[in-house]
Amino acid sequence: MISRFLDLNKIKRSFFLFGPRQVGKTFLIKNALSPDIFINLLKQEEYLRYAGSPQLLRQEVKENMLVVIDEIQRCPSLLNEVQLIIDDNPTVQFILTGSSARKLRRNGVNLLGGRAIVLHLFPFTANELTNLFTIEDALLFGTLPSITLEKSRENKILLLKSYVETYLKEEIQQEALTRNVPAFARFLELAAHENGNILNFQALSREVGVTSKTIREYFQILEDTLLGFFIAPFTKSERKRVVSHPRFYFFDPGVVSALRNELSGGLTAGTPAYGRAFEHWIILETKRLLDYKGLDWKTSFFRTSDGAEVDLLLEKGDELWAIEIKSSAAPSASELRGLKSFLRDHQVTKALCVCQTPRPYTTDHIEFIPWKDFLKLLNP
Repeated sequence: MISRFLDLNKIKRSFFLFGPRQVGKTFLIKNALSPDIFINLLKQEEYLRYAGSPQLLRQEVKENMLVVIDEIQRCPSLLNEVQLIIDDNPTVQFILTGSSARKLRRNGVNLLGGRAIVLHLFPFTANELTNLFTIEDALLFGTLPSITLEKSRENKILLLKSYVETYLKEEIQQEALTRNVPAFARFLELAAHENGNILNFQALSREVGVTSKTIREYFQILEDTLLGFFIAPFTKSERKRVVSHPRFYFFDPGVVSALRNELSGGLTAGTPAYGRAFEHWIILETKRLLDYKGLDWKTSFFRTSDGAEVDLLLEKGDELWAIEIKSSAAPSASELRGLKSFLRDHQVTKALCVCQTPRPYTTDHIEFIPWKDFLKLLNP
């Protein structure tokens, strides 16, 4: 079994475990722990049982039990019962998993008031996969466990297409997150093509045929269901006119490939598509490792109105890392124009170009490092 960064055996208090569908939440729990009660709310009979009588949980749970409630967002009323049990009996440990935080963020939903910590599980990282990892597969197919462990290329493609279709059916229709499913389907494809770009809500609204407010709500649905995240622009630039719209990244490159219908064609090194996929994957690895390590770094990007940009900025306290991401082995000076411009106006702790160079080197105060070395900086 592939070891995950999260070691659930070390956690002795109740916790939420959030992550998109099929990242391995249930598998990890069942293989790492031995729950006394496992409630799967995706099963209709289980959902109906507890939705109708949430108090049944208090009657079933005894001292020193480990209780797992899978997909807790389907029945938020159970959280009131969980709180009562924790308050009355601290020996009980709850693990509450979810693939959607949307319902839990609504007003009035009980998030246990600090009685449970929040953890996240993501698709595999390169460090978790070790010798099973290949950059080519990660950029095209992503690293969802079921996709990564499938040996057949044809089956990888079928599974990813099915994943996207299943999401539309189960997350959107079943949870009634939007009434206009056809418009949302068109939006999903366009959002995949805009992955990593600065968002233009007005342009997207014209293409989808809905209002810009609805487009913002659609992106919020993706974020709430853990299928992606925003990165905001850097805001501490006084001398440059910087853009004000965020970028949006899907949680896995394979999902982007599937939504774009680009799985069969593959990726060719040296092309713009390959470069975008490499940048996307480095940003995903960065976000995952920072979360797993509990490192509270602020992430942002820098772009001026005249096109100078830095792909990723990491800030914490007095530290500021400026990071340019290039898929080539020897990025040219012209490709680093934005990074050099940023360095002239800002004091940074590290100026990095993460690329596919075989060995690190330094030029003009910029460290060119292999992507593996960069991941070691985040995960020493």
